[in-house]
Amino acid sequence: MADEEDEVGFDEELEDGSSGVDVGHGKRKRLFSKELRCMMYGFGDDQNPYTESVDILEDLVIEFITEMTHKAMSIGRQGRVQVEDIVFLIRKDPRKFARVKDLLTMNEELKRARKAFDEANYGS
Repeated sequence: MADEEDEVGFDEELEDGSSGVDVGHGKRKRLFSKELRCMMYGFGDDQNPYTESVDILEDLVIEFITEMTHKAMSIGRQGRVQVEDIVFLIRKDPRKFARVKDLLTMNEELKRARKAFDEANYGS
C-alpha cells in the first residue's frame, strides 16, 4: 500500500517535468554530454560522435542513476541514500562491485593524503 503511494508521487514528479528522463519531449539540459563524448572517444568512437548517440547514452545513464537512487532510498534508512546502500545493490555484479571497491579505497587514500598534506603545511 505504501509502495503504491510512493509510485503515485513519483509519477506526479514526472508529469510536471521536474525530474526523470524526458524522451522526445523537447530540449532539456544535458548533464553528462561532454563526459560521455570523451568516454565514447576513449572506447573507440569518433572524436565527435553523433549528438543523437550521446543523447541516447545520456538517457540510459540518467535512467540507471534514477533507478539505483530509488532502490537505494527504499533500503536502509528510508529517504536517504548512503554508500552502503549502493554497495548492497551492486554486490551481485562482480565488475561493478570491484570498481566501486576500488573507487572507495582510492577515495580513502586521497582523504588520508590531503589530511597529511594539510597537517604538514598548516599543522602543529
